[in-house]
Amino acid sequence: MVCDSACVSQLRFTTLVEAPLTVTYDVARVLGRPWPFRLEEVRSVRPECDEFSARVGREGRVTHSRRFSATAAGTLVEERVDWTAGQRGGLVGRALLRRRITRAVRAYLDALAAGAARRAEDVVQVVGAAIVDGNQVLVARRAGGTYDGCWEFPGGKVERGERELDALVRECEEELGVTVVPESFLGEVVLDGAVGGGPPGASTMRVWAARLAGGAPVAHEHSELRWVGVRELDGLDWIPADRPLLPAVQALLVPPPGV
Repeated sequence: MVCDSACVSQLRFTTLVEAPLTVTYDVARVLGRPWPFRLEEVRSVRPECDEFSARVGREGRVTHSRRFSATAAGTLVEERVDWTAGQRGGLVGRALLRRRITRAVRAYLDALAAGAARRAEDVVQVVGAAIVDGNQVLVARRAGGTYDGCWEFPGGKVERGERELDALVRECEEELGVTVVPESFLGEVVLDGAVGGGPPGASTMRVWAARLAGGAPVAHEHSELRWVGVRELDGLDWIPADRPLLPAVQALLVPPPGV
């Protein structure tokens, strides 16, 4: 907490939610804020962040902002509470207020983590693999459907009760006939419903870098497979979900300086 001469205070909280970005954000919005008074929305960008604020009493104001970030383990939620209490109450009053706010936000975050984890079980999720071999990555051309002929990274739906990385390995075995080893997490994008199904914006695709454990990929479900370098990626006709991930994939293919 920070308190200056104007009695402006701040508290920060973080928690990791085992659920995708969209699910975590939507559940957080349903839960609202842990305050006994109404806050007005200042801004919101689904599923990245939002901010609410309210005047409290004659001199006070509370601003509650949240940021949602994708990680390999789920969604990192960062909460920040700023308040101005005026000159009343002194140090003892402000310390009591700080403890009350801390208890309220921690209870709220516990409810968010539990609620989002339950909701995630009912939402279709998709995983993808950027399989890298040296300075090339494997891309696959879709056969049929809305994005027939477009390029994508291999992957597919996570089955109910299945862990994401287990689903990633299984999908690559089914689509390519190879075993992959997942490595670094590359990012998460919101889906339009054409990929993975479900309402537009409900699901996300989470993508990892991966390497082959052996064997040569074979196109069991795609019309074509191709190994491409960093300069070729932008020129391909990508499905909309995969294009935002290209900068992270390109970074994998660029050799370190001096190499």
